[in-house]
Amino acid sequence: MGSGEPVNDTAMNGPPEGWRAELSRLQTRPGATRGVYVHVPYCAARCGYCDFNTYTPREIDLAASEYAGIAIAEIELTGQLGGDERIDDERIDTVFLGGGTPTLLDPGDVKAIVSRIDSVWGLARDAEITIEANPDSVTVESLARLLDAGVTRVSFGVQSLAEHVLATLDRTHTPGRALEAIAAAHQVGFTHISADLIYATPGETDEDLTSSVRAVLDAGVDHLSAYSLIIEPGTRMAAQVSRGELPAPDDDLAAHRYEIIDTLARDHGLEWYEVSNWAKPGGECQHNLGYWRGGDWWAIGPGAHGYLGGEPGVRWWNIKHPRAYADSVNAGRPPVAGWELIDEPTRILESVMLGLRLREGIDSTLLPAATDPVVQRHVGDGLLTVGQGRIRLTDAGRLLADACVRDLCGVMDGPVDPA
Repeated sequence: MGSGEPVNDTAMNGPPEGWRAELSRLQTRPGATRGVYVHVPYCAARCGYCDFNTYTPREIDLAASEYAGIAIAEIELTGQLGGDERIDDERIDTVFLGGGTPTLLDPGDVKAIVSRIDSVWGLARDAEITIEANPDSVTVESLARLLDAGVTRVSFGVQSLAEHVLATLDRTHTPGRALEAIAAAHQVGFTHISADLIYATPGETDEDLTSSVRAVLDAGVDHLSAYSLIIEPGTRMAAQVSRGELPAPDDDLAAHRYEIIDTLARDHGLEWYEVSNWAKPGGECQHNLGYWRGGDWWAIGPGAHGYLGGEPGVRWWNIKHPRAYADSVNAGRPPVAGWELIDEPTRILESVMLGLRLREGIDSTLLPAATDPVVQRHVGDGLLTVGQGRIRLTDAGRLLADACVRDLCGVMDGPVDPA
């Protein structure tokens, strides 16, 4: 979706000089929020539905205890590309440690990574620092150490509190352990706690979902993410579905379950701010909002993607396999696998794709006149509203958000996958 073919890097020779030049040009773009995404590729076990760039200890020869030093080395390599220029309003606003299971790292290693981000780029005084966690990968002690490391927000991969649903998803924690982890986060002093749920899993009932949502909301999370199960090609669950061992997810059932989640979230004082995310006031994930609003972010870790906006902007992605990634960093080469320029038409297209999913919607001037018939059709169908210079999804439109995005972007630039 860039302005031309992606430029592939050869790991032996390092990133192309054009990529270095583009980063230097764009590093001090004023007015954009700035984040850092740190990918931690370790998982204790692989869930059957997951196709993320993650590995169990048996699958790679790069120990978690080595990872922090390599990530820190990449931070230093990347930070050198734009020189030493830094001004106060361009400090890092958000850091997100995702995975994988970042809480398999020692909290001291997390602290070292956050500290090096601060020393290289500078953290804003009120920077949001999020870490993803599986409920059985934390203790009261480790959560306290993460809070001391500067982490301000913890996001638990709960997925469900029904034992048979957890079994279908190959999750390793128990329902009770998930609630204990949330309670422990409160106990040590976290004020921003999120729970991730998956709905429409084969075998799940309305009662299973209702109980799960109520329990995590009653536990006092200020943020809820909920995603309909997607059968990703190549996963163990995809094989189970193809063999007829599990039924494929049903779209109508998923829509019904979404409405259950939305009602319960509102009853507990959480409002949707993105199609799959609800929060109490002030509990929104600022890092993800940076993605959805077109901010800048640096990429650290194997397979991580980064983006710096501008005219044109630059998107790049790291070497995917952890061992090859580590070898590149250890050799003093930024581990970039490829990059592309993002021209203005593409930037606008992506702004529509992402921004329409937000409660705030998009500026109507982003859309060319050719999309007017599509907008009016969706307004007539009760899926969109137009007013005060904004185009927004209605409650009914949220259930068909992907279709609305696909229709609009199809007019702008041909068929687009909004995922």
